[in-house]
Amino acid sequence: MSYLLNLHALAALLGMVVVLLLTRRWPHNKRILVLLFNLCFLYLFSRKLFLFSAVYVLINYAGYVWLCYAPKGKRLLFGAAIVLNVAGVSSLRLFGMNVLEHPLFDAIYLFGLIYTVLKVIDAYYFAYYIGKDGKAPLLDFVNYLLFIPTFTSGPILKFRDFMADSRKPYTVSAKDFEAGIKRIILGLFKKVVLVAGMTVVFHDVLDHDLKFYHSLFLMIWFYALIYFDFSGYSDIAIGFGRLMGYTIPENFKQPFLSPTLTQYWRNWHATLGDWFRDHIFMIFSRRFSSRGAAAGLSIVIMLGIGLWHGFSWLYLLWGLYHGIWMAMESLLQLSLVNRKKVSRSYFYFRCICTQLIVTFAVIVYSGNSDVVLRIYKGLLHF
Repeated sequence: MSYLLNLHALAALLGMVVVLLLTRRWPHNKRILVLLFNLCFLYLFSRKLFLFSAVYVLINYAGYVWLCYAPKGKRLLFGAAIVLNVAGVSSLRLFGMNVLEHPLFDAIYLFGLIYTVLKVIDAYYFAYYIGKDGKAPLLDFVNYLLFIPTFTSGPILKFRDFMADSRKPYTVSAKDFEAGIKRIILGLFKKVVLVAGMTVVFHDVLDHDLKFYHSLFLMIWFYALIYFDFSGYSDIAIGFGRLMGYTIPENFKQPFLSPTLTQYWRNWHATLGDWFRDHIFMIFSRRFSSRGAAAGLSIVIMLGIGLWHGFSWLYLLWGLYHGIWMAMESLLQLSLVNRKKVSRSYFYFRCICTQLIVTFAVIVYSGNSDVVLRIYKGLLHF
């Protein structure tokens, strides 16, 4: 769900940028005005979401501060905080799927929480490993979790980077302003023009009795569609982040030039891949350094990414599919290809192989099991 295509939301964000530019001589304008903007935006968007987000943030800030200063039992507190957050977002997803029911549940609670919980966990990691020296003010903690440009679809911000940005005064040069505006326009072009037109074509072809060539076309076409859709949102978020004085990380780093699936996930939705690598792979790989352990971790991580996208057998199989391929790369020592140390033809051959692997499963992102099965069945009809 992307509110960044709403004209009122775009006008509000641009208005916030103008206010920041006019008050740039006030040393704390960025931190305080962005806080007020984040809270007012959520309040006007949905009072239920505002209240839920406020309670969620305050509870986690209390846990974060406690973890910063905890003299003992730190590991238990750290683990409990992560488990409770994961259990919370998982429970809400079950309510959203009507597996569980409660009169107080509202689907709006899930709005942005899927990304927010990852940022919360990153903050807990920071508190656990840095301690009291890593304590951040409540104002900056709230801005980190509720930063409007990245609230619903990322890119996923790193706690330490956002806190470092928060300490810097608001300084947006003419060059930064131009780059930010161009990035927003590029994102809007992708979302409003390309994605809208491509979606019409996708559904037109889908309405046919699918043959092999229809299904193959739909897989490739949908792959391009979700790239423009998601990268367009990321462009808008990065552009507004820059105009508001924050550096938002890149989410797409030439993913189509990835010679292995391992490298692909460092370039496609890069901030998500980085999050799982930093918080799961790097932690456990220190204790289990064998290739077999690395292969097993790859499967676990991709299953996690699959379930993060959605609680369904489609995403579970999607995660297993990617995990097995990455495990094979690890076991056969094929996880990394240095472009400078191999021939050009070999490099591009590996890139093509990687894209074929991704394309075969990319239709799962549609989230519609009927559509997915129809397209796969179409591959069998010549």
